Amino acid sequence: MIEYRIDRRSGVATYLQIVQQTKQALRLGLLEPGDKLPTAREVVEATAVNPNTVLKAYRELEREGLAEGRRGLGTFVRGTLGRGTADSALRAELAGWADRARAEGLDRDDMTALVTAVLDETFAADGGVPDSTRTGQNTPENTQGDHA
Repeated sequence: MIEYRIDRRSGVATYLQIVQQTKQALRLGLLEPGDKLPTAREVVEATAVNPNTVLKAYRELEREGLAEGRRGLGTFVRGTLGRGTADSALRAELAGWADRARAEGLDRDDMTALVTAVLDETFAADGGVPDSTRTGQNTPENTQGDHA
C-alpha cells in the first residue's frame, strides 16, 4: 500500500501532493488496477492533514479515471499510467547515475535541474515522439540517438 509523504515547505497544495504521489506509484507499477488506496482516516493519521484534503485528492483521481470510490469499501485504483516499473533496467541505470552524480557533489536540486533540462531538450527536439515511433524501427542507432 502507498504511504503518502507531505512536504509542507514545497509550495505544492497538499491534495496535489497526494495526487502526484499516486500517479508516480502508478507510473512505476507500485499501484495497479484493483489495488485499494489508504482510507482517508489512514492518510490523516499518517500525515496529519485535513480529511477533506484527502477526499479532494481522491475525487481528482476519480475525475481523471485513475481511481474509483466504492461506497462502504473504500477507494480503488481503476486506471494506470506509463510503462515503467520499479525494478526495470532503466530505473537501475538511473539509480546508478544518481549515485555517481551524488558522489560528484550534486545535490537533489542539481540533479532535478539536470534531468529536467535533458528531458526538455529531448522532448522539444522530437515533439515528444520516441525515435522508434517516428522511424517505425527499434534499432540501437535510433533509440540512443544524440541523447545518450
